[in-house]
Amino acid sequence: MPSGDTPLLIRNADIVNSDSRTRADILVDGGVITRIAPDLDAPPGAEVIDASGKLAFPGFIDPHVHIYLPFMATFAKDTHETASIAALMGGTTTFIEMCCPSRLDDALDGYQLWKSKAEGNSACDYSFHMSVTKFGTDTPAQLCEIVADGITSFKIFLAYKGFFGVDDAEMYQTLMLARELGVIVTAHCENAELVSRLQQRLLAEGKTGPEWHEPSRPESVEAEGTHRFGTFLENTGARGYVVHLSCEPALRAALAAQARGVSLAVESVIPHFLLDESHAARPGVEGMKHVMSPPLRNPRNHNVLWTALEQGWIDTVGTDHCPFDTAQKLLGKDRFTEIPNGIPGIEERVNLLYTYGVKRGTLTLSRFVDAASTRAAKLFGLYPRKGVIAEGSDADIVIYDPDHKSVISAATQHTNNDYNGFEGMELDGRPSIVTVRGKIQVRDGQFVGDRGRGRLLRREPQHDER
Repeated sequence: MPSGDTPLLIRNADIVNSDSRTRADILVDGGVITRIAPDLDAPPGAEVIDASGKLAFPGFIDPHVHIYLPFMATFAKDTHETASIAALMGGTTTFIEMCCPSRLDDALDGYQLWKSKAEGNSACDYSFHMSVTKFGTDTPAQLCEIVADGITSFKIFLAYKGFFGVDDAEMYQTLMLARELGVIVTAHCENAELVSRLQQRLLAEGKTGPEWHEPSRPESVEAEGTHRFGTFLENTGARGYVVHLSCEPALRAALAAQARGVSLAVESVIPHFLLDESHAARPGVEGMKHVMSPPLRNPRNHNVLWTALEQGWIDTVGTDHCPFDTAQKLLGKDRFTEIPNGIPGIEERVNLLYTYGVKRGTLTLSRFVDAASTRAAKLFGLYPRKGVIAEGSDADIVIYDPDHKSVISAATQHTNNDYNGFEGMELDGRPSIVTVRGKIQVRDGQFVGDRGRGRLLRREPQHDER
């Protein structure tokens, strides 16, 4: 359906998709890409953009964000307006938010609440993973209604015992229903009982600072959760997706499940590629700023994750974006277990992945696009509307300047937070133009678009998820 937006012609585009690279013009009308070919004529009234010397990427997709989130006696700081503008400034045109009612809440009421927070307030498109934090007699009917609304994925937590976490019986029931409904189940993979016991032991020993967060959730605990999730997938026939995988033992568990024929995709998030446990060991609130779960790990995991990403063993790179400000982090000044978990990154992800993966690393442009856009679109029912520059696809396009230089700073960020976990890191490149369904939302480092542009995305016809 025509959008009423001005037609757009992008000339001399160096188009990079996950499986191809082509130089051509891109014609956009009615919110979609209508033609890709050399030397196209501009229709009357069209805006013409010369993309010479730049790269043209499909709009990037962040498959793992928290925006509205009640958690650990407080709320995440972003609104859908601030988070979506930050996303667009970094080239992300679609995000998938974790809808996370607790075990004490009604799932359907929670879904409607999360939707209401986003509707009319987002500058980019969005969808949800529906968290299943308990499995009662009314759960199947409620989840069927949510899936009928177009949601393509569930989320379970094998952590946060008593709040978000499910037990093995509830995991089994969720996976069986997901298989029946044809949706994928994403999972936070840890062992809730072990985390709880280790936390109690460390606190009893007087180990209360943020540096003890990682030892309370060691690599073996994440590996056990990943293995257990894979085993349940194997015995239910459901499709699964590990979120924010952080370390080599967990990766080995996921790859072992895949080798047995389990349908299991793997996500890692940008902090685990670039930050390490020493950041959380900094004194006082500086350490607290870097507390997330799974925790930042020993730096020996960095090369493992980069290699796995290059090989395609890690499918997607998200953020687990979750902004808590300095005052909120200080809620845990006496006990690391009370530090709100999260490192924001929705604005930085694409530029960091391009800088340290492509420009200064060995990640190919095609794998970069695949991991940051295309594979998420395929896994979560958005492809080929999203995740590709192709005729008929939504005109979510990022014209990227590979020569731009900048340094990350909280002083210039758009996320609603008073610090940045990547403070001082250099960036090589940034989006020059960002469109959402054909409308220019970002131009030369400035948001210039429609703050209510975004819409809730619903399932596309099924495609090959991998």
